[in-house]
Amino acid sequence: MVSQQLSYGNNPDVKTILILAANPTSTSSLRLDEEVREIDEGLRRANKREEFKLEQKWAVRSRDFYRAMLDCQPQIVHFSGHGAGQDGIVLEDETGQPALICAEALGSMFKLFATKGVDCVLLNACYSLVQAEAISQHINYVIGMTQTVGDKAAVAFAVAFYDAIAAGEEVQFAYD
Repeated sequence: MVSQQLSYGNNPDVKTILILAANPTSTSSLRLDEEVREIDEGLRRANKREEFKLEQKWAVRSRDFYRAMLDCQPQIVHFSGHGAGQDGIVLEDETGQPALICAEALGSMFKLFATKGVDCVLLNACYSLVQAEAISQHINYVIGMTQTVGDKAAVAFAVAFYDAIAAGEEVQFAYD
């Protein structure tokens, strides 16, 4: 359940969903644009659409990750991209090549942002469970993947999750 007592920036009735996407040039191509488009369309048609604002950041580097969270003050953070198991999730460096961010670094970052209102994190990336477990030490609701997730399955899961959230359902219901 996303807590209603958190501060949501200027308008306490609007929850910000921040989508951070990375697909470095040397990694297998993902349909991140399709995933975000489908999430956006679902939010636009939802009964409670006025309660959500969608922010997007693309080709995310490590510093973009925390800067976006500072700028957007999200309640829900969604990472879409590649995961590398124990090694971390795959962001980009300044040249568009893979740059890993490890579970420990993510856990530390989300420890800070838990006090700023982040209540749910979805890592829509293969083998992201290690990172999800580190983040869950500080954030109420965290979803990570235990195995490879194909593009269609990733999109289907994300769309269903946000359709339920935007219909006013709790995180557990949306996840199930």
